[in-house]
Amino acid sequence: CLLLARAMGKLQSKISFHTTKYRADGCAGQTGPAGSSRQHGPAHTDAVTSVAALKPDLCVSGGRDKSVAVSSWRSGAALHRFLGHEREVTKVTSALDSSRVFSASRDKTVMMWELHGASGPRQHFPGHDLVVTGLAVSPDASWLCTGSRDNTVCKWDTETGECLGRAAISRNLVTHLCWVPGEPYVIQTSEDKTTRVWDSRELQVAHTFPAKQHIQTCCDVSQDGRYCLSCSSGCAGHGAEATLWDLRQTRGRVCEYRGHFQTTTSCVFLPQGPTLAPSIATSSSDSTVKVWDRDTAGRG
Repeated sequence: CLLLARAMGKLQSKISFHTTKYRADGCAGQTGPAGSSRQHGPAHTDAVTSVAALKPDLCVSGGRDKSVAVSSWRSGAALHRFLGHEREVTKVTSALDSSRVFSASRDKTVMMWELHGASGPRQHFPGHDLVVTGLAVSPDASWLCTGSRDNTVCKWDTETGECLGRAAISRNLVTHLCWVPGEPYVIQTSEDKTTRVWDSRELQVAHTFPAKQHIQTCCDVSQDGRYCLSCSSGCAGHGAEATLWDLRQTRGRVCEYRGHFQTTTSCVFLPQGPTLAPSIATSSSDSTVKVWDRDTAGRG
């Protein structure tokens, strides 16, 4: 459970099973041996909209309460709370092991926060005309790419806050962004049913995968940079699949993962171990999380 929680950058599904093991006041019931699972006081006063790993023992979250919180995986305590957005936070991200945290909001802006700095934003990135729905930071946290429902993707210098590029594509309502590890490429999903690969150096589309039948809601990239995932909206068993794409020369579809009955809201590559088969996880509006064998699409 902890592995899945850390891996899920955004978990929108309503997990129906095991909910009776937790009390509404924030105290935890037992889920096995004493002390094996705990639930602490809330980091937010309203719904949590996004969560991402920050350091091996820290995560960052954003909520409808307009705040950004940094919490400890180990203790469950909320260590920092940042305020500055005027509307709900839609996405949060960070470069792993960095002290910089980034948040996007319905107030059309992105903010950068320093983990050990002041409670106010370290940098402010205005410029989008509608809600910011995509956020990806380079591994060294020097560059930031943002996407919006205004059909644009922007690139920013995180030190100066300068907008280094802005690209618009008709009907490209951005749903998610993620950076390819060790590469200058950014993956983007869209309501136009496509998944794009952007070259961040010139902010140009390097490749567009074949359009799916439904809106693409989220994306993720494997740690080795060889594959990316996208997932689809759907209803009554139609659509709602996740798709594995090859980022190498073939840049083709490798596999599909079907089994959700409503929109698949999130997809993620799970960390690999020496004795574990490569796996992915998906979450859905059908109230389930599914774990799949990456190569065979078999469910674990």
